[in-house]
This record gives sequence, C-alpha cells and structure tokens, in this order.
Amino acid sequence: MNHTTLTPAGTALTDLILDLFRLNSRVVNAGDRLVAGLGLTSARWQILGTIIAADRPQPVAWLARDLGANRQNVQRIVNDLQSDGLVEFQPNPHHRRAQLVVLTDKGRATFDAAMRLQAPWVNRLAEGLPVEDIATTHSVMSALRRTLESDGDARGPD
Repeated sequence: MNHTTLTPAGTALTDLILDLFRLNSRVVNAGDRLVAGLGLTSARWQILGTIIAADRPQPVAWLARDLGANRQNVQRIVNDLQSDGLVEFQPNPHHRRAQLVVLTDKGRATFDAAMRLQAPWVNRLAEGLPVEDIATTHSVMSALRRTLESDGDARGPD
C-alpha cells in the first residue's frame, strides 16, 4: 500500500485526532478557568489527581509516566505545588535521589474543592450525550492509547 494513501479508517482516525487536539485545548482552557480561584491550573489539578489515584506515594518520574507526560514538565509543576504547600517530598526508601511526592492536607482540600466545581460543569457538558456513546468513545480512546504505549508512541510505517 502507498504510505501516503489513507484507508477509510485512517481518514476517520485522522479527523478524530484533529478534533481531539481542538477538544484538548478547550478542555484545558475551561479547566484553567474553573479552578483558577483555587490557585490551580488544569496541569496542577491533573497532577494532584494522579497523586491521589496512585496506590502509594510515587517519585516524579512515575507520575510523569502515568500521565504520559515529560518528566521535566511534571517536576516543574510538582515543585510549584510544593512551594504552594499542596505536596511535600518524602524520602524514598528504594531510591535516595528520587523523593516521593505526597499530598498535604491543603493539597487534598484543594483537590476536593476542584472536584466540587468539576461535578456540575461536567454534568452540564454531558447533557444530551448518550452514556453508551461516551462509553464507546472512551473505549476507542483507551485502545488507541494502549496501542501507542505498546508501540513506544512513535513507531513509523511498516
């Protein structure tokens, strides 16, 4: 097959990816506005959520991996969260230099306040969308993420 000719599925997926880029920008901007009064940005909020979702405290590199993000960017944001008293660093018994990131009480309270703001916002956003369609979209996005992760995110054409 000619590598410049898209299959119908490739065309549809390209259109979806372009819309995902646009949607991501709008979601990030809306999230920034939603939690600005709490001293958060979407990025800070996302990292707090990743810390909460983890089974146990993790080093920055693991948080970055879970987010699929650049470690240096996550480190910068975690440092900002630490300066604001939302997280703290604790010794890592398994690695002296890779400290563990731990949520503080203030961090938990700030995250909980953000989620109280998020609930009515996301409920309004979901109005009129069939739950089955949302579930199907989530399934497709999860499958694409898993494929990209197993391919190392950047496998070229065969």
